[in-house]
Amino acid sequence: MSDAPNDGGIKMIVAVIRPDRLGDVKKALARVGAPSLTVTNVSGRGSQPAKKGQWRGEEYTVDLHQKVKVECVVADIPADEVVDAIREAANTGEPGDGKIFVLDVADALQIRTGKRGPDAV
Repeated sequence: MSDAPNDGGIKMIVAVIRPDRLGDVKKALARVGAPSLTVTNVSGRGSQPAKKGQWRGEEYTVDLHQKVKVECVVADIPADEVVDAIREAANTGEPGDGKIFVLDVADALQIRTGKRGPDAV
């Protein structure tokens, strides 16, 4: 085993969180040294209960909730530190706080410089 973070590999951390927690998550990632991220607006359904609404006299159910997907790729920062930072910043203690996934990245290539692997991250 290598002494390098993530055993010398590249990890992608994907978190699906509440939109109102994004600012706190960005600050937490910057504190652990992982400020680079990609953010996408998504809809999803999980343990958060569906909401009932009414519009023009008709009742409807909203079971797809608005979320934000945050993706962060790290090589020189331990993935566990990034996961802990996201979890602490995104946690409200309520159903629907989201999920975090950690994936191995086979390779990375920086388009501008042509660097590959951990150097590209």
